[in-house]
Amino acid sequence: MNKDNLLHTDIKIKIILFFEVSVGISANSVLFFAHLCMLLGGNRPKPIDLYIAFLSLTQLMMLITMGLIAVDMFTSQGKWDSITCQSLIYLHRLLRGLTLSSTCLLNVLWTITLSPRSSCLTKFKHKSPHHISGAFLFFCVVYMSFSSHLFLSITATPNLTSENFMYVTQSCSLLPMSYSRTSMFSTPMAIREAFLIGLMTLSSGYMVALLWRHKKQAQHLHSTILSSKASPEQRATRTIMLLMSFFVVLYILEQVVFHSRIKFKDSSILYPLHIIVFHSYGTLNPFVFICTGQHVIKFLRSMFGRIVNI
Repeated sequence: MNKDNLLHTDIKIKIILFFEVSVGISANSVLFFAHLCMLLGGNRPKPIDLYIAFLSLTQLMMLITMGLIAVDMFTSQGKWDSITCQSLIYLHRLLRGLTLSSTCLLNVLWTITLSPRSSCLTKFKHKSPHHISGAFLFFCVVYMSFSSHLFLSITATPNLTSENFMYVTQSCSLLPMSYSRTSMFSTPMAIREAFLIGLMTLSSGYMVALLWRHKKQAQHLHSTILSSKASPEQRATRTIMLLMSFFVVLYILEQVVFHSRIKFKDSSILYPLHIIVFHSYGTLNPFVFICTGQHVIKFLRSMFGRIVNI
């Protein structure tokens, strides 16, 4: 992207971007604080609550980092040095990857936890938190390795504009890379994301199949009309499917905008639009957890009541 186009981004896009980051930071802060207080309480914490707390913390840090980058995109005078550029963009890319892997592993853990005793996943119930923690550490190492090339390809923007640089922010630029070098880093990243999304889809599909079979068995065994109130398992399954559908739709939209941005390199709208879509899931999914989690709602109501009574 040309630096002049980056400077003259529509003011409405800037407002939307900063509003999204602000809302996302607030929502993830509330979700993290609620789960942190529950985890520090007297009750024994559930593995799912631990992972939701970690996911919200990861998304919170990612959006804070994005906020700093956005400030430099639109308001800075280009004062960052190469180390600052490399560190912040590397951290943001790493946190984005950890958000994806955390969402996938949380989905898998949720599926294992809610699976019936007759399921083939029963034997993993007691071991799944340890296995998923090990898998998450593995993905941490993978993301750190695959994002390390940013320390070589990101540099401080030179004083003179050049068509050879792709401007990431006012201060930071992406050095040109050959096609072979680009493919060397992009191909493993694409395979990794395809694997995680595929695993998420399989676990969600398995949960839907179990729920459907359970519903059919219940209708067959009980001649009376079943209660219209959904069971905790049904509510959890609906939450899984809502998050999964939400994630897939936004991921596809992000890919469409990303490839459109590559095709139309000088578009001043597609660049910030890609950033907005890129962070939509991390901004909005805390509201899904807050609205569907009965214990979170009860906790927030009790906290609000205490604040009002002070």
